[in-house]
Parts: sequence; structure tokens; C-alpha cells
Amino acid sequence: METTSRVGAQGVGTSDDSAVDGQGVPQGGPGTRRSVDGYLLASFPWYGLDEAYTGPRWLMQVGAAADGTVEHGATGHGAEPSLRMGRVEHDTGTQRFAVVVTVASRPVRRSADGTGVLEATSVSSAAWLAGSGLLACTWPAQMERALRQDWLDQQTALAWELADRLDEAPWSTLSLPVDGVPTDFRYRESEYGWVLAGSAEGGVHVGAYGRGMSAYGMGFSVIKDITTYEH
Repeated sequence: METTSRVGAQGVGTSDDSAVDGQGVPQGGPGTRRSVDGYLLASFPWYGLDEAYTGPRWLMQVGAAADGTVEHGATGHGAEPSLRMGRVEHDTGTQRFAVVVTVASRPVRRSADGTGVLEATSVSSAAWLAGSGLLACTWPAQMERALRQDWLDQQTALAWELADRLDEAPWSTLSLPVDGVPTDFRYRESEYGWVLAGSAEGGVHVGAYGRGMSAYGMGFSVIKDITTYEH
């Protein structure tokens, strides 16, 4: 897969518990207070749900390459699960949220230290970040802590494989408006929620994941003022 999401990514403008772990899974998902500073460093536009959505909006995390260049980030919409005792507390029957992931479209380029080449980002990059993000905030609450990492490793590997095969089942095509223009996304559902990914104008790929909120009536648009997500 052409992506930098697993290599050289780190949290920017976030607390320590929001860093990306060794498997590339965002840690400290919804429920952790975020700073807008990292978002303001991005050279690309951020996307969120369009104005048809009138509910709560909140920041999540920003990921950067080793040289500090902002590569991706996410914005949340809906009910924000609370982080308590080192785990996400949620009621899977009533949890309603949607997270939009924006990934900068990057060509193949040299690494910051000049010793290697960073692969290009793609729609698969957005699908991977969305799939792993969904896992980070919907893991089975009843699972013993000792078993959680094994489960997460297994599911993360599966999400990685699925993101690398967007033209195969269980992915299907879903057309949704992006800045008012109908855009095709790759879409899949699971017992944990739904994931989608596609490309937008402005040199970015857009991914999204959610639970309890249907993706079928959603629309995406450029966030004109990212500070409105800070609370």
C-alpha cells in the first residue's frame, strides 16, 4: 500500500496519550482534549461534515512526518466517548459519532534526512487511518485488558489488508457530496461501524468512520475555521 500512515507519524499539538502506537493505531481517541495548534500548521485544507450537520464538533489528533510536516488529522462529530481509567468508555447501543480523516496527497519524495524515500499517500492511506481509528474507539468494552492488545493487533492487520484491496469485497461504492460535488467513495460496514474513503479537491484524500450515524446521508466540506472545533 502506498502510505506513510504507519511509518514516521507522530502526534502534533496533542497530549502524550494521543500518539500513534507501534502498529500505527491512533491512541487516546475521542475523549482526549486536543489543541488546534497542530491543525493550523497544515498546508492543506481540513474536511469535516458539511453545514447540514448541526451537532457537536471536536478535534482529535494530527499526525506528522519525522521532519514535522503535517500529513493527516481527524475531526469528530456527534457524541464524544469519554476516556476513563486508560480505556474508552462507551455504550455500543447508543454511541453516535462520525470522524472525518483528512490526508494530504503526497507524491513519492525524499525523507527529511535524505537517506530514504517516503511512499506516496493514496485513498488506501485514508481507508487505513479510518479503519484503525474505528477500532481504537469501538473495541469490545467487556474484553479483559490482557486480551485487548492481541485483539487489536489482529483487527488492525485485517484493516490494513482491507485498505489495500479497495476494489474487492466487502468494499462497495457510495456517492456522497464533497463541497457540493457528488464524489465516489469506497465504503464498507462491520459489526463495529462503517468506514469510507475517497479523494477530494485541494490535494487531499478524505476518509471517515462512524457508528450510530448513517453514512448514507452525509456530506463533506472544507472547514473554513478549524478553531470552531476546539472546545
